[in-house]
Amino acid sequence: MLKPVENGPAVVACNTCRHSAAMREDEEGVRGGARLVEALRTAQAGDPRYAGVAVQEMPCLFACTEHCTVHLRAPDKVGYVLGRFTPDADAATAILDYAVRYAESEHGRVPFKEWPAGVKGHFLVRTPPPGFVAE
Repeated sequence: MLKPVENGPAVVACNTCRHSAAMREDEEGVRGGARLVEALRTAQAGDPRYAGVAVQEMPCLFACTEHCTVHLRAPDKVGYVLGRFTPDADAATAILDYAVRYAESEHGRVPFKEWPAGVKGHFLVRTPPPGFVAE
């Protein structure tokens, strides 16, 4: 049931998410989450700044009402679940731009003034790392 992955900074994308609240799959029968994973991997491959953040995927993050969700995580850092993205290059770039700043931060807190516009309004949940709670 669990698959080992790298233990560094990562964007874990739900590959089974809907495209939107109204649309589950696109005209080709592909779910929004799968399209977002594809966009994240394409953006990552095209920009060396994103090399330090893994793009990982898994089925269902259980945020089904929030379509196209990702979990941003790293060891000993606060994690975040973001959602309501359009599965496209702009969203992927914004997510990865934020992920780079997140990976560089001490505890996972990125100052609001450094947030890419494309992630503002998309934060759903903040999660504490194992053995810690946020102050």
